[in-house]
Amino acid sequence: MSSRRGKAGGRGSRIGGRRLKTRLKTAKGRKFSSTRWLERQLNDPYVAEARRLGYPSRAAFKLIELDDLFHLLGPGLGVVDLGSAPGGWSRVAAERVKAGHQGGGHVVALDIAEMEPPPGVTTIRRDFLDENTPELLAKALGGPADLVLSDMSAPVTGHAGTDHLRIVALAEAALDFAEQILAPGGAFVAKVYQGGTERELLARMKRLFKRVRHAKPPASRPASAEVYVVAQGFKGSSGG
Repeated sequence: MSSRRGKAGGRGSRIGGRRLKTRLKTAKGRKFSSTRWLERQLNDPYVAEARRLGYPSRAAFKLIELDDLFHLLGPGLGVVDLGSAPGGWSRVAAERVKAGHQGGGHVVALDIAEMEPPPGVTTIRRDFLDENTPELLAKALGGPADLVLSDMSAPVTGHAGTDHLRIVALAEAALDFAEQILAPGGAFVAKVYQGGTERELLARMKRLFKRVRHAKPPASRPASAEVYVVAQGFKGSSGG
């Protein structure tokens, strides 16, 4: 994915450059897998850049890169971030819709976990599957949403087939929700895993949206099975 502007955290952030790798000795009482995780964190330029910019995790750059590619966010838009904790996607969305500024948009972050609200973000601690949640969110936004985001993941079991089915089920539930709250022309982004059993989900999305594409942003680790499905041009709940 190419960079159109060079500043990290703005449009077209690019992270890279040669760095000396840090290697850790496996400490007594620490598993080898834990040591490898720590090494990966210490040597990950996205982790370092997230720390420098004050993002709660490297995941913020996934949304930055998706937005640079698909132009999902813009000043004045209303955004819902499902499963928002720890808040990286909400903060990026707020920055790019100019939330909290005159003429800016609104971002509502929803999670069952408590979360420190990023500047300009309204947080609601609630299960998005609760029956009256769409109504609450529409009220907080002041109308329908222009974009629904879901970076939610189910607890990993280590069994690829089970994990894939779980995350697809989450994406389906998020799509059910988006169908209730999106304005015509709106967009939907959800994390899924590579695996092929999401055909039914994709077929439904193609009925509901004008364009449906997959993307794996550079910030998503190559070893990860995660990809993002990006649907744009919501036709309305009838899908017509």
